[in-house]
Amino acid sequence: MTWGESFGVYKLGHDDEIIKYISSANIACGFHARDTVVMKETIILDKNNRMEIGVHPGFCDLVGFGRRPMAI
Repeated sequence: MTWGESFGVYKLGHDDEIIKYISSANIACGFHARDTVVMKETIILDKNNRMEIGVHPGFCDLVGFGRRPMAI
C-alpha cells in the first residue's frame, strides 16, 4: 500500500481510517504525489501508530500523478 499521496487541498485516500488495519506502508515521496506537509503528517501518523514505513519514489509528473507512460 502506498499512501501520503494527497497534495495541498486535494485529499486522496483514507490514510487516517485504514491505519488501524495495517502494520506497514510505503509513503509517496517522489514528485508525482504529495507535498512536504502531507509527507510529514503521514510520517507522524505512522510513527504515532508504531508502523513500519518505506519509501515510494516517483517521477516528476505532477499532472499525470506518475501514472502515465513517460519516455525516460
